Amino acid sequence: MDVERKQAEVIEYFVKQASSLKGSSLARLIVEATKSSSLFAFGEILALSNVAELLGTEHSVYVDLLRLFAYGTWNDYKRNAGCLPSLAPDQVLKLKQLTVLTLAESSKVLPYDQLMQELDVTNVRELEDFLINECMYSGIVRGKLDQLRRCFEVQFAAGRDLRPEQLGGMIHILTDWLATSDNLLLSIQEKIKWADTMGELDKKHKKEVEDKVESVKKSISNKADMDFRGHEEIFSEPGGVMDFEEERVRPKSAVPALLSKGVTLYHERAVGVVQLMCRASCRLMSTKGFLLWETSSRPHFSLCYDEIGITLTSVFHMKPLLSFFEQQIEGP
Repeated sequence: MDVERKQAEVIEYFVKQASSLKGSSLARLIVEATKSSSLFAFGEILALSNVAELLGTEHSVYVDLLRLFAYGTWNDYKRNAGCLPSLAPDQVLKLKQLTVLTLAESSKVLPYDQLMQELDVTNVRELEDFLINECMYSGIVRGKLDQLRRCFEVQFAAGRDLRPEQLGGMIHILTDWLATSDNLLLSIQEKIKWADTMGELDKKHKKEVEDKVESVKKSISNKADMDFRGHEEIFSEPGGVMDFEEERVRPKSAVPALLSKGVTLYHERAVGVVQLMCRASCRLMSTKGFLLWETSSRPHFSLCYDEIGITLTSVFHMKPLLSFFEQQIEGP
């Protein structure tokens, strides 16, 4: 990205300079541009009208030189050296760098033998030094040198100017890319729509489950209330409640009993009716009798002892507990 940004600045500089020059001055600028170590694209300069005006003049060879650096390779120069100006060392280096970029366009694995032939390099050491110092360090290519396989694996290469005959192929490639992008966009939109639909279905299913759970809860609660009202009718019968003070003066004997859920209660036989208490914990503190009270909706159970204290640590099912105390109250 830094190489591309820097090259854009260099291109802008040379285009601005070339726009105001003609003749020999413009020819010298073309030579300067082909020597620049930061410039690897020449199409913008070649497209200037005053550069085209050099054709047919004594400076027309500099237009051919500019085209060589825009599209050609080192082998192209060797084939046409007689028709072109002599190259300075900086221009030779630049043209060989551009040759590597051209080879990287067609293949990402460049054999050493091919590179040595295209660049006029006689040994592997010289080739690798050129690829490392003049190509990779300059940022125009990135890759890996594979000495075992004797090849250069290209990971990135800067682009060169398009030849006029390449424009049709590039337009076709871009058109295909645009069509593929449109199809991909439609596919993504369909996936988003499907995901939204599935999300709504999940929300609807979750709401239905929650409604069913609430319905079951209400059904259980109503059934429990009906059971409790039945117990209240039994407990509200005359003579069914034992007066606590009266019970204190009557002799009692403690009878141990084992309730459900593994809780042991020392229960006192009594003539009265015991009410149930739906709690997780209750402290029993008296052996003299029962204390009975009622709430507005559900009956509660409480035993008060003077001599024995025990804690209820489980929530009991109402009917088994009521049955147990009715048996104890009736007695043998």
